[in-house]
Amino acid sequence: MAGFRVGIGHDTHRLVEDRPLILAGVRIPHPRGLAGHSDADVVLHAVADALLGASALGDIGEIFPDTDERNRGLDGGVLLTDVLERVAAAGWKPVNCDVIVHAQEPKLSPAKDAMKRNLARLLGIDPAAVNIKAKTGEKVGAIGRAEAISCQAVVLVETIDLSGRD
Repeated sequence: MAGFRVGIGHDTHRLVEDRPLILAGVRIPHPRGLAGHSDADVVLHAVADALLGASALGDIGEIFPDTDERNRGLDGGVLLTDVLERVAAAGWKPVNCDVIVHAQEPKLSPAKDAMKRNLARLLGIDPAAVNIKAKTGEKVGAIGRAEAISCQAVVLVETIDLSGRD
């Protein structure tokens, strides 16, 4: 088990009226937000899935099913913290994270630094080890028609020494 592993995660949610838009735990000014059973934070969900994948621990749908009312409105930061605890218990910790947010709107450039800093804080890593890119859909498909936002995330994890734990 010693060494490094890579995981990839993905999430997509529809844009709808009367919901806040939250990405990487940061509220983004926009007239529409993402529909979902939880807070629908596609960035934190994709990163959580990437961490689970790298640690061979399944996916967030298994751990936080949308059929469980306890997960209704669940904050993505709480979800990610739970995942990080599972990853650490399995002997892994995040090293770096690279994220692509696919959104025709809103323009994310003004929020990228805050998103990066918050994601680094949640992961417990240096902001220099986190990258967030924003891409439009070039007006093609659901992303391009501004019907949805999706995210892809890649994380690198490394082993941690569990020998001193009880």
